Amino acid sequence: MKYLTNYNVIFTIVERGKGETIIKAAHEAGAEGATLFFGRGTGVHEHKKILGIPIEPEKEIVITLIEKEKTDAILEAIVRAGKLDEPGHGRAFVLNVEKMAGAVHLE
Repeated sequence: MKYLTNYNVIFTIVERGKGETIIKAAHEAGAEGATLFFGRGTGVHEHKKILGIPIEPEKEIVITLIEKEKTDAILEAIVRAGKLDEPGHGRAFVLNVEKMAGAVHLE
């Protein structure tokens, strides 16, 4: 079986409603697609209350699988679009994909 090995994945975590902005920026920078799903924050600043009722902060998580040589350009586009260089706007991180299967159209 042949596995693809020249890929990274960018995980981006932003406030609910901002994920589509991240996907658009990544696509314009060269990403071919992304996966968006919902999550809940549990960080130190995530314990806000209104009238004594705890608020569960909703997040969007965008997973973008990319070719390694496109990583810097796409990450920079994501940071700009999501204003991730400003406090409280989210975060993004890159992981190396050691092996990937199931992307037959890329082989």
